[in-house]
Amino acid sequence: MAPVKPKIIKDYNKLDKEIQQQIKLVYSDGFADNLIHFFDKNGIKVTALPFETEDKYYMLRMSENEAIQIVDDDDDFDDDGFLKDEVKQDYEDKYADLDHVADQIADDEDDDD
Repeated sequence: MAPVKPKIIKDYNKLDKEIQQQIKLVYSDGFADNLIHFFDKNGIKVTALPFETEDKYYMLRMSENEAIQIVDDDDDFDDDGFLKDEVKQDYEDKYADLDHVADQIADDEDDDD
């Protein structure tokens, strides 16, 4: 049985740059359409972007408007909210050996079918 990964609820802008880059690669078409909703330990509804690494499961707090704004303000994304091709290629090369990134990209592509 696989060990249970700790669940981390965190703000996107407080993540290490490397994790942010991996998230951009997984969600190369922007964040807003990938948000989920859940209730925290106090029963408050939270909107978050899920992201899983080898050892942690992140829930990145953000509203839909914040998700759009993060992408709009990020030079790695084009004016249409898509990760720029040259940035995507750089990140693919940089994180090619990380199974959790490859698995999530494959899952996202399966969802698009």
